[in-house]
Amino acid sequence: MKLDNHTNNKSLQIIKEYAQAILIALLIALFVRTFVVQAFKIPSGSMIKTLLVGDHILVNKFIYGIKNPFNRHTIVKYKNPDHGDVIVFIFPLDRKKDFIKRVIGIGGDTIKIVNKKVYVNGKLRKEPPGVQHTDPNIIPGNIQPRDNLGPIKVPPGHLFVMGDNRDQSFDSRFWGFVPLQDVKGKAFLIYWSWDSERFSPRLERTGKWIK
Repeated sequence: MKLDNHTNNKSLQIIKEYAQAILIALLIALFVRTFVVQAFKIPSGSMIKTLLVGDHILVNKFIYGIKNPFNRHTIVKYKNPDHGDVIVFIFPLDRKKDFIKRVIGIGGDTIKIVNKKVYVNGKLRKEPPGVQHTDPNIIPGNIQPRDNLGPIKVPPGHLFVMGDNRDQSFDSRFWGFVPLQDVKGKAFLIYWSWDSERFSPRLERTGKWIK
């Protein structure tokens, strides 16, 4: 059967409308991912018990301001990360990787660790419930900075970060500070969690706020 011009034009119009709708949806999704909220999956145990391997989280990229995605320069600034924030950032030693840790010190703070206890500006830090130590041994600071460090001062425009799984975390104790411009956002919600060992979801963690 031969189609008339009216039918052809109508079909082309429908295709054009669908293509426009898909393009707009993709642009919105790209904008949201770049500037507002991004999803991440936790691949390692450095934040146990706060975050488990297999947790899928949402990160607020808008809370600290708007950055140019190409050079990381801040376009609009709202505030800086604060003590206790769980942040995602570009790993300083390999910029192709993203890390997630907790902010312990901000620019100007003095950090000292004595036998696993963390002091910020001379005061013993009150840790959140998710922080844990799995190794009862104390390593001297002249051997390794895991349990004894400092005092060291955080430079302006930088952060000192640590994992909540203190004895199993590769963090600022070993490789130094995080530049503020490399912070991608603040983790705020676990939207899904999968236990690969048991091959089952952790439904009790779904919808849990990250503190």
